[in-house]
Amino acid sequence: MKQLARLSRLAAAMTAMGFASIVFADARYKMTTPLPPQILTPSTVETRIGKLEFTDGVPTPSTAQLVYDNLDFQRGVEAFLNGIPGASLVAMREGIRSFGADNGTIALAETLTDSRTLLLTANTESVYFFGWLDLKNGPVVVEGPPNVLGVIDDFWFRYVADFGNAGPDRGKGGKFLVVPPDYKGELPTSGYFIVKSRTYGNVVVGRGFLKDGSPAPTAANIKAHLRVYPYSQRNNPPQTHFVNSSGAPINTIHSNDFSFYEEINQIVQEEPAGAYGPDMTGIFRSIGIEKGKPFAPDARMKKILTESVAVGNATARAIDFATRDPAARIYPDRHWNTPFIGGSYQWLANGARNFDARTMFFYAATVDTPAMAVAMPGVGSQYASANLDASGRPFDGGKDYVLHVPANVPAKDFWSIVVYDTQTRSMLQTDQQFPSVSSQKDLKANADGSYDVYFGPKAPAGKDSNWIQTIPGKSWFTIFRLYGPLQPWFDKTWKLEDIGEASGK
Repeated sequence: MKQLARLSRLAAAMTAMGFASIVFADARYKMTTPLPPQILTPSTVETRIGKLEFTDGVPTPSTAQLVYDNLDFQRGVEAFLNGIPGASLVAMREGIRSFGADNGTIALAETLTDSRTLLLTANTESVYFFGWLDLKNGPVVVEGPPNVLGVIDDFWFRYVADFGNAGPDRGKGGKFLVVPPDYKGELPTSGYFIVKSRTYGNVVVGRGFLKDGSPAPTAANIKAHLRVYPYSQRNNPPQTHFVNSSGAPINTIHSNDFSFYEEINQIVQEEPAGAYGPDMTGIFRSIGIEKGKPFAPDARMKKILTESVAVGNATARAIDFATRDPAARIYPDRHWNTPFIGGSYQWLANGARNFDARTMFFYAATVDTPAMAVAMPGVGSQYASANLDASGRPFDGGKDYVLHVPANVPAKDFWSIVVYDTQTRSMLQTDQQFPSVSSQKDLKANADGSYDVYFGPKAPAGKDSNWIQTIPGKSWFTIFRLYGPLQPWFDKTWKLEDIGEASGK
């Protein structure tokens, strides 16, 4: 009784000092002390996944199963959201390989990329080229052509190197030696820009631009100078094989169903253990994707992962098409978004990664390089995407819209607008080969130098050159691109207007 009285007085004193109510263990025992209630688990807890039940803090068997199912589900969603960059490259590699072998085949859009190719938010103005590098047998040489914007990214779409205008060759062309992660051999001391990848698989991608409205000179330049071959064959390089990819009906987009995890498993099995870092490798391992082991989920796990990928896909689509991040807005009062939130190609700020920003980018786009995120007036390109109209509603392919582009667009080279399908995030497939307008084409300006661009199922009378076709019953979104962006774009003294419903034709 004395001990109980003493504990009661202690509880009263602690409560008077501002502590929460005190819970006591059985006062019959000598070592009994006050127990703060926040460290205890009640016998039942109502949660969003159901009622959780405990026996003196020990989960019942049914509760343990419930929380393990939820844990596997959560990790499946995280594996989807963070695995998108790699799965995207698995799909892209399949598309590239459809043209020929690794380390020497280049898919070249000699007459530009059109809407028949399923490629995440490609543009209609660049002469694209793609190739796949496999470093398992040693380093690979990439002889970059002059006057292009080229990038090498690893199998998780992490930046490896720029070549061309934004690279160390400064647009003059040069030899790049791409070295695998575990390479122990000797390397040259001169003649190459040497870069090391964290993965064996790498994508090489680049773009050149029209000359006098034609892609032919740029395509010829790329074919004359771009070479890809194993370093071991440097003394007698094999011929690089170019295939025209323009109009090719291929798919380069990752899956949004259970097979997404099978795409991730390809990378995990092919690459060095832990190539994506221990945390994400651990996430993949927790759902059964582990280096050296078959990915063979049982019926329970497959059911959970099938639901995980559905929720993960819905989450990625919400992040892309209904972002809640105010930092995504280029202008706080308008609906144009930046693909590089925070101005970082790694989506880093204050030592933290913005995971949603990375998901926003890779669910709708490809290729990562600092050159795309850094503000460089007069150099490279800048992007603004619109998923919502002036009223904040998704675009309806059956309605007519108009975008008023103010005069003096701050683009040293040119600007363009391309329309995309919200399902595929690729160019909208309509009667138009190129669902776009560009200042390089026959775009008609208003008397004051501004432009009106029209979107809808039918062109307004006399506005065909300024019109992009849409499809009733199908949504769409658009990207505004500036090539050679100038300072008024960066300081926002020139602003894009929102796309609004057209009042009449």
